[in-house]
Amino acid sequence: MKNQITQFVLYLKVERNYAPNTQQAYKRDLQKLLTFTQQKKLSSWADLNSKHLNLWVMSLRRHNANARTIRRHLSCVRGFLTYLVKQNVLSNNCALGLKTPKIEQNLPKTLNYEQLMKMAEARSDNLFELRDVAIVETLYSCGLRVSELVKLNAADVDISQGFLQVAGKGGKVRHTPLGKPAQQAISRYLQKTDIRQNALFVNNKAARISARAVQMMLKKRALEVGIKINVYPHMLRHAAATHFLQSSHDLRSVQEFLGHKSIKSTQVYTHLDFLELAKVYDKCHPRAKKL
Repeated sequence: MKNQITQFVLYLKVERNYAPNTQQAYKRDLQKLLTFTQQKKLSSWADLNSKHLNLWVMSLRRHNANARTIRRHLSCVRGFLTYLVKQNVLSNNCALGLKTPKIEQNLPKTLNYEQLMKMAEARSDNLFELRDVAIVETLYSCGLRVSELVKLNAADVDISQGFLQVAGKGGKVRHTPLGKPAQQAISRYLQKTDIRQNALFVNNKAARISARAVQMMLKKRALEVGIKINVYPHMLRHAAATHFLQSSHDLRSVQEFLGHKSIKSTQVYTHLDFLELAKVYDKCHPRAKKL
């Protein structure tokens, strides 16, 4: 049974081109299910049924797993059992009929334009100060995931044309516009370095900067300019998407800009846009005032 999990994760890597983090998440979730089947003394995946899966979900709840986590686990199991059906290991997928718990949609936290400008203000011409400014500008200008940012190479930047080549999820490459402030910030940073071919953003050891280092830098930078909330890289992506949608009202363009495979992933920003509209209405519209 363990070997079939290993083969499935290999399938996700080779055939489906899933990101390493996604592969590991599937592996961890399936290891939990494997431990459960061993406790129930099941000798093969063919012995697994929907009753077992319901008991497994109940055990996840007892260990304080929230609805989102349980949905992820069930999605993982459905994918794995579907794979086993296609491999003729199973005759049917017993997970298909299971109900998934509903989750409340938590709108992503974002930053306003003034806060972003404070974070993007250079305080010196020190190499790493210029790098940090370039990172802030690039994350916001292009709406990048932090995983996409740290994979950038110098050759991916076309300053003259104002475009950035981005390797997104699943190895999908997209080209996104690079705003003037981001172009200028990257140019100032590159003038201080001899980077031409390899990693665009490097640490003090001249190695590719890590996602964790970017997270810590943004958090520290936000606190230094008086932003009292925990700022993380994805917040800048949310800000870029929200501001783009508020200006363009074009959801499909925002989808392309963010590199979302499905429009459903982008639709969350319509709720953010509505909330902003509601705030303005409550503040400005005469009929919004309470008597």
